[in-house]
Order: sequence, then structure tokens, then C-alpha cells
Amino acid sequence: MRDTVQSIDRAFDILEVLATEKEGLGVTEIARRIGLHKSTVYRLLTSMASRGYIEKNEVTGLYRLGLKLVELSSLYLNSLELKTEAQPYLRKLVALTAQPAHLAILDNHEAVYIDKIESFNSIRMYSAIGKRVPLYCTAVGKVLLMDKEDSKIRALFQGVQLVPHTSNTITDVDKLISEIDSVRRRGWAVDNEEHEEGIRCIAAPIYDYRGEVIAAVSTSGLKTIISPERDEEIAKYVVETAREISKRMGYNPRK
Repeated sequence: MRDTVQSIDRAFDILEVLATEKEGLGVTEIARRIGLHKSTVYRLLTSMASRGYIEKNEVTGLYRLGLKLVELSSLYLNSLELKTEAQPYLRKLVALTAQPAHLAILDNHEAVYIDKIESFNSIRMYSAIGKRVPLYCTAVGKVLLMDKEDSKIRALFQGVQLVPHTSNTITDVDKLISEIDSVRRRGWAVDNEEHEEGIRCIAAPIYDYRGEVIAAVSTSGLKTIISPERDEEIAKYVVETAREISKRMGYNPRK
């Protein structure tokens, strides 16, 4: 365990050294600056390069920060911007539905709640900022999958067991893809007591300037409040909320 922690610390030392060097550094110089043997530094660099955190210039032999770090930083900054831009619209959605509103993003085969606005009139539900939920049995999850090709959805769930959370949970990938196709056609998704007994949810996609789905907005509540008879009415509120947030993220449907 101690060796693992030391390796992590040394990897961070390398990142911090390279962060100030635009042209990059060689193994010898990196080893000198962080006080490690060249062979240790080379091993760490090789591992980090395989994950995209470090890049090697094959001509000069110098190492510099890789695009993976840029990608992670961009995702983090985009999440911050998304939360800031979405807040007033989430509050409006709560006012319209009297139920909590959620903002979620995709992370591998899970959705992650990055914001939640509570309603004083609603019950406490199994959701919180930072909470991870499955894609296959939640409305936000289905929305986050809707712009992916069927083949990519199959690949995403290859080797993943679709665990039933309720009697309504979809546990077959073919049925899931059929459901997502319905989501694509109507522009919003429903969780019909698929993740929690007695709880229904409606979600819609948020697009960025490229026209790609980057997040989902949703409202949830008891099945007696978010009832099937009200799906069209509530979906209208959720879709309009998603549309307004998408505009703030640079989305132009006419492009």
C-alpha cells in the first residue's frame, strides 16, 4: 500500500514539473528535479503516457503534459459552467412542478447528479449531488444515451449486468435500446418506477454548441404526483427547461 501511495505522489510530482515546461523535459532532467532514479521516472512516464496524461515527442525525446489532462480539466470547467447557467432554470422548474429538479451528466455506464434543487413540498428521495445512478433504469440515464448509436450502447453495456431495482426495471439491452429509440422520437424520457418503487421521473436532454447531449435535466416525485396522466404536461416543462439551458450552453437548433 505504501509503495502505491509513493508511486501516486511521484506521478503528481512529474505532472507538476511538466506543467511549467511548455516544450517538455527529458527523463534525466525530470529525475534530477524530483530527486528520483531515471529508471523509476521512465517507468512512471511510460505508465502515464499509456493513459494519455503524458505525451512523448518522438523526435526530441522530451515529455510534456498530455491531452487527457486537458480533457479532464475541460469536463470539470464545463460542469461548473453548466451548473451556474442551469440554476435559475432548475429553480423555475421546481416552481412549476412543486417537485425537485436534477442535473446529471454521463460517466461511463452511470449518470452522476451534479446539482439538485429541492422542493419544500416534496418527499425526500434517494438522490443527492454526487450520487451515481444506473443509466438503464433512470430517466436521466436514458436521455444521456439517446444520441449514441445502438452499437455503442451495446458496447457500453457489454459485460455489465442490468440489475433489477424494481419489478419495472429493464434488464435486457435490446429492450433498453427500444426504449431509448422511443426517447429519441419524443425528445424526453420516463422512469416509470424503474429505479425506486413508487417514484416516477421525467427527463430531457441538454445540448452544447456542437449539438451533442452533455447533460440531462429532470423532475421526480411520487407516482401519484408525477402520474402517467400528467406525463405530457410535466414533460413540456422539463423539455422547455432543457431547451433554455441548452441555449445558455451555446446550442443553436437551426444550425
